Amino acid sequence: MPIVCGVTEVPRAVRAGCALNEWLGGRLDADAAIAQVGHACSTIGFVLDTEVLTSALMLRELRRRGTTRVTVSLPVPGDLQGLGGPARFNVLALEAGEALVLHGCDLGIVPEQGPDGVVWHVIPAQPPSYVPDVDAAARDLRQALLGTTEELAALGVASWSPDAADALLDLRAPRRDRLDVAVGSPEAAALLLSALRCRQVVALALRDDGGAVTGGEADRRRRALTRLNAAARAALVAVGSSTGFLDNPADGLAAR
Repeated sequence: MPIVCGVTEVPRAVRAGCALNEWLGGRLDADAAIAQVGHACSTIGFVLDTEVLTSALMLRELRRRGTTRVTVSLPVPGDLQGLGGPARFNVLALEAGEALVLHGCDLGIVPEQGPDGVVWHVIPAQPPSYVPDVDAAARDLRQALLGTTEELAALGVASWSPDAADALLDLRAPRRDRLDVAVGSPEAAALLLSALRCRQVVALALRDDGGAVTGGEADRRRRALTRLNAAARAALVAVGSSTGFLDNPADGLAAR
């Protein structure tokens, strides 16, 4: 079952990146990592040099090839954060909307939707020059949320989208969501939930432009929501790329 927070599920690349980093760091056992990666990446497997590998065999290949870290990209036009090239990898990642970069072995993994499910292609890739860390991404998300909330309040969010207004208010409430994602720290777990909830607000608010508002107001709202969505996307990249750790590895599967 997908891990769902409101209307937004955890991106596959984020789930897989979290599990692989915890496994590479010795904080998640192989069976748990295989289960997490298999769930994230479907049951078809990984295509490497024309051979289709299961999740278990793919983990063995990562170890054999000297993979040291995995970073995530959730690229959109105009924002290729997390991608380092070459051009073919960047293009495929942009088309898919998500990718994993394997540091230490110059490979990347990009999903392709086929008739029977998702296949992940392992192809040459270069590490990005920058990936946001959890602390920086959390600060940026807080700032973006504050600015968006103020802008939407000024535009009368409740008058054009009651669902979005309720979701904004819900962001202030404590949550007890449990996500079985192998996050590397309590801070990363909290950021994951915040990012998912912000994306929920954006999804609800962008369902329409609000028939009662002027064109200028609709444009202001869309710009504010776009900034929040970008910050939430960067937060998810940071979580999926994190190499932090918990004192108790078993706690990595329960983000509160």
